Amino acid sequence: MQEKVVFMFPGQGSQYYNMGKQLFEQEPVFRKWMVYLDYICKKNIGESVLDKLYDSNKKIADIFDRTLYTHPAIFMIEYSLAMALTERGIKPDYLLGTSMGEFSSVAVSGVMDIEDVLECVLKQAQLFEAYCKEGGMLAIFNTPDIYENLPLLYKNSELSSVNFASHFVVSGSNENLTAIREYMEAKNIICYVLPVTYGFHSHLIDPAAQVYKEFLKGKRQNKPKIRFVSGMYGEAIEELNYDYLWDIVRKPIKFSKAISNMENSGPYIYIDLGSGGTLDNFAKRNFSKQSRSVSFSIITRFNQELRNTDKLQTYLAENEATATLFKVKK
Repeated sequence: MQEKVVFMFPGQGSQYYNMGKQLFEQEPVFRKWMVYLDYICKKNIGESVLDKLYDSNKKIADIFDRTLYTHPAIFMIEYSLAMALTERGIKPDYLLGTSMGEFSSVAVSGVMDIEDVLECVLKQAQLFEAYCKEGGMLAIFNTPDIYENLPLLYKNSELSSVNFASHFVVSGSNENLTAIREYMEAKNIICYVLPVTYGFHSHLIDPAAQVYKEFLKGKRQNKPKIRFVSGMYGEAIEELNYDYLWDIVRKPIKFSKAISNMENSGPYIYIDLGSGGTLDNFAKRNFSKQSRSVSFSIITRFNQELRNTDKLQTYLAENEATATLFKVKK
């Protein structure tokens, strides 16, 4: 049996300056969609996101964290890559997004028109900047159980994501996260601050909720045309309610649960369409020793996007040939 393909879309924290630049310069379909989506951005916010993303004065190591630009940049990269892969014949059977990465699932699945989805992305970013106090997110390499058992954590932060058995993320004020980070470092527990300026998945973004939900009521939604796995619920869903595009950034992410549920009917070929291979790494950490699933990432910080795409395409062709041979032998 040929394995089904899962497109994965990460959210905030995966971005950096010049992400996907090799694809932008050398992959025509990717470039076409990036330019078109940037045109929509210009109409909505009066600025070019591409100019910010590919600023020649910025290095990959520089912090890229202004939400007005990172929110659309993440979406633009993921959607454009999905279109480029589809053009190459690499099509998803399932879509799995996490946090604002679910905007990409919404667009690729046809739940909403691409223009409407990007407008929702931009509006959300604008409202965060208009209504919310700044905050942050801290990734911790330890079992999520310590969150419930450590007062410093549960009194001063909110659990925002469980990614695998020894990795979770908390959100909170910058002051509280600094105290938590110092405690973790004193205990030799590895942790790192995500490049974000708001405490997504926490009460810190609640001031933007009402206005954004009112905005969403004017957007038409359809049922997904591709099987839709919710990173928020940790399982497949058949339709989305109108608050869904708010809830994906407010409620906790259940990525580990989503992969676990997927693996019950695997194996699958997981493809991370974000920048840096975060979900590729997380997915592999959730595979059991018996799993025959595989995971790939395309965009890296080392300008190997085209090589990685060719590698993926070769694997899929060999996998299809093997599946065909198996059918013939049967």
